[in-house]
Amino acid sequence: MIKNFIKYYKPYKKLFFMDLLAALLFAACNLVYPMITRNIMNEVVPNQDLKMLIILGFTLLFIFIMKAFLNHFMQYWGHVVGVRMQADMRSEVFTHLQKLPNSYFDNHKSGVIMSRIINDLMDISELAHHGPEDLFISIVMFLGSFIILLNINVPLTFIIFAIIPFVIFFAVKQKRRMQKAFMETRVTTGEVNATLENSIAGIKVTKSFCNEKEELDKFNKSNNIFKDARQRAYRVMADYFSGMNFFMDLLEMVALVAGGYFTYLGRINLGDYAAYILYVKMFIEPIKKLINFTEQYQNGMTGFERFMEIMYEDVEKETENPVELKNVKGNIEIKNVSFTYEDKKQVLKNLDLSIEAGKTIALVGPSGGGKSTLCNLIPRFYDFDEGDIKIDGTSIQKASLKSLRKNIGVVQQDVFLFTGTIKENILCAKPDASDEEIISAAKKAKIHEFIQSLPEGYNTYIGERGVKLSGGQKQRISICRVFLKNPPIIILDEATSALDNVTEREIQKSLEELSKDRTNLVVAHRLSTIKNADTIVVLTDNGIAERGTHEELINSGGIYSKLHVG
Repeated sequence: MIKNFIKYYKPYKKLFFMDLLAALLFAACNLVYPMITRNIMNEVVPNQDLKMLIILGFTLLFIFIMKAFLNHFMQYWGHVVGVRMQADMRSEVFTHLQKLPNSYFDNHKSGVIMSRIINDLMDISELAHHGPEDLFISIVMFLGSFIILLNINVPLTFIIFAIIPFVIFFAVKQKRRMQKAFMETRVTTGEVNATLENSIAGIKVTKSFCNEKEELDKFNKSNNIFKDARQRAYRVMADYFSGMNFFMDLLEMVALVAGGYFTYLGRINLGDYAAYILYVKMFIEPIKKLINFTEQYQNGMTGFERFMEIMYEDVEKETENPVELKNVKGNIEIKNVSFTYEDKKQVLKNLDLSIEAGKTIALVGPSGGGKSTLCNLIPRFYDFDEGDIKIDGTSIQKASLKSLRKNIGVVQQDVFLFTGTIKENILCAKPDASDEEIISAAKKAKIHEFIQSLPEGYNTYIGERGVKLSGGQKQRISICRVFLKNPPIIILDEATSALDNVTEREIQKSLEELSKDRTNLVVAHRLSTIKNADTIVVLTDNGIAERGTHEELINSGGIYSKLHVG
């Protein structure tokens, strides 16, 4: 884990080592101060050397100015290193998230993922800056003050150090408790974020059903779990800090009393005693820093561990040398395909279906028959268990995911729009599209006139998830994306479900225009929208029950005819 953490310093190693050099000089300045104090008390004052007193005074002033400069450098540039590392990690984890299979997001709450990317990485940033710096300063001051203390009086120093083993034993014992407690708070923080994100996203549903109390109870439940976990963590932290501070006070008391006794016996003089007390305080400071470092380390490494959990997740799989799909005509062959969700529910079993290029195939049937599942398998949003799906004779498992999805346009029933403007949402289909291409696509989707009627036109801000638009308007923007992408294969999963009859008929004409010389897979419950399909497939829990044209299926008197009458 430490090795993985250190590699993020590599791009900033020059700045990092400059920060450590500043820390070394800062620690050296601290170590010089008691030596000057000792010299003033033992030699300058007894000898009434005013000139040397002034020189040493200016020396101290110079040291303090140096400390201020070094401290400023560490505070600013040290934090810059941490922030840049945090940005690199956030970019890396976001890139990795985009490569994860859909099943990962099915099983992990978005609020928990957000907590790992934001809260955890913030603590990692603090550790990245303060951790090495505090540890380095502590070691330098610890060893430096120890050597100087030995130089002043060896027996007195060993008396002081007799307490250190007890401090180490206590620290190690409490460290394990802290690690467990802080990991628990990480998990509960993510759960609170997930509950909050879910409640805010569904606030309209909550209000429409007057479920404010139930949502509050749900939030309070996770909030109380977080509160209890945090309280347990703070109790462990309190035990740790109070115990360590007691040992520090004990160390200082022993130094004060033992040093006073050695001065009384005449083994050290008054100047050595004063310097000794100052060095003991400096000896205690790095120990206190190490105490703070322990808490910071627990916070940061717990967050890093959760960060690495995401990074260790398997990405969507591609073959070693994937095939780039080019000049796709749109022949789709589905051979003996079976698919089971992670909850062990099998949706498709030994499905066979051929779709010729340029043809329109409609999927109908009862819910749960696997229509939407099949639509998700063709672009490899999920990987099937058995069988194969080929496009123009190439298995989609051998094709690169980018080239596969580039040649497929999908309009789903549940439309998702990004926070931003209408233009930005349309452009996600083709980021380099010109304004003329955008307008042309919007006209085909029958939404150009509506967009033009808005005060800001295509630059109109539509709010989070397109909250400022109606369901039909959102659906038309989604359809507009497919027009702009202009792929050889189109999948329409209840694409017109949110539209009124008039608008649906208008868009249906545009979709028919778009479908010319393209392969179309259409899922629809409104059978009126698929009458002109080349082939209609009735998909049930038991597989394909019927297939044929609209007239053929109506005349057969089977499932389709009953659905049509219904």
